[in-house]
Amino acid sequence: MQPNHALGNDHYLANQERRESNARSYPRRIPIAIRKANGIHVTDVEGNVHFDCLSGAGTLALGHNHPVVVEAIQRVLADSTPLHTLDLTTPVKDEFMEELLSCLPPAFSSRAKIQFCGPSGADAVEAALKLVKTATQRRSILSFHGAYHGMTHGALGLTGNIAPKQRVAGLMADVHFLPYPYSYRCPFGQGDAAGTETGSRFIQRVLEDPESGIVAPAGMIMEVVQGEGGVIPAPDQWVRNIRSLTREHNIPLIIDEVQTGFGRTGRWFAFEHANITPDVLVLSKAIGGSLPLAVVVYDESLDAWLPGAHSGTFRGNQMAMAAGTATIRYIRENRLDAHAASMGERFLSRLAQIKRGTSCIGDVRGRGLMIGVEIVHSGQEPDSLGSHPPHPELARKIQKACMDRRLIVELGGRHGSVVRFLPPLTIQEEQVDQVCQIFADAVESVEKTTATYV
Repeated sequence: MQPNHALGNDHYLANQERRESNARSYPRRIPIAIRKANGIHVTDVEGNVHFDCLSGAGTLALGHNHPVVVEAIQRVLADSTPLHTLDLTTPVKDEFMEELLSCLPPAFSSRAKIQFCGPSGADAVEAALKLVKTATQRRSILSFHGAYHGMTHGALGLTGNIAPKQRVAGLMADVHFLPYPYSYRCPFGQGDAAGTETGSRFIQRVLEDPESGIVAPAGMIMEVVQGEGGVIPAPDQWVRNIRSLTREHNIPLIIDEVQTGFGRTGRWFAFEHANITPDVLVLSKAIGGSLPLAVVVYDESLDAWLPGAHSGTFRGNQMAMAAGTATIRYIRENRLDAHAASMGERFLSRLAQIKRGTSCIGDVRGRGLMIGVEIVHSGQEPDSLGSHPPHPELARKIQKACMDRRLIVELGGRHGSVVRFLPPLTIQEEQVDQVCQIFADAVESVEKTTATYV
């Protein structure tokens, strides 16, 4: 049955509410039904055109329906390529692996093995956990405050956000959380370089202390830029310190680049900013060129799995591999990593200007085209660092005001008080300026009409 384009957003949203699980999330804050999409724009069923700065939570590196992605998918269909192959190989898969390894640093790719997983990043995280536990025969896993690694049982156990854990009993045991450098809300009350140094020393002491309560870890999992945790980039020196400590203590370092990979932060991979080499790399989202795909890439020394130790019915998505190959090539040929760095600087500059004219923006931060704006309650007392309390209610109002002006953004961070921007890597200067102007108008409107500063 063909969709009835005369029906409005409310019709489809009502059907969705009646038929879908109460766990649905995005439609509660982004109440539209999308009819078509191209590049950075999505058009709802009522004909309204929106700027999409969510991009499938970072999945759409090239935006919606990019021609090279569409062509790659059409070619698979035209050639009668098998769409589902489990882990049987095909020329499409072989070509994809070549492209993937070619964009990794040679020191890593030359020793790399690839595990194809189920189609989500969370499944790849689960695979990485099994990998390091198998290789080390240990059980403890180290994670970080503010971390987000997915919603499956083990991945949720690694995630910092308490809310989704509250009603789920028996999450993965032996997970230990360490402080992550967050200058605006430094866990040590110091901020900047001093807080970062204290954090490194704290972790060093934990690893060296025979009475820390933590048995020898099987691995440490880390985001170099925390996404859902509030768009918090870790300082390069801190990342290098962590890599040094994990090597010294023979702890496999798992870098979760599900959201940061493939040019998002201005480099191919976020770990490259600090010039380190991980032991395990978790990849999903952009790797499939908008289609479901997830892999774990790891050092061959950890390849202690027996055949069938990790599997998944949908690990052979040929259309996703073809779309991923096309996406990787396009990013390389058009230097979209460098473009993301340039557009990110423009974003941060414009948002810093907006911050100076408001009272509710506490911090603007990010790397490349992964940017966060922390909304605060300026009417309440700041802490010792001068940081005001988070203001989730105001952040929600700003998000709604953006939606009213046809700009899709998401919230994250502590208490959901960080407005997040994840536009496609293909965004242009004029579009950056338009998005920032819409955001500025939304903030100004909310500040004028909301008496929440006293």
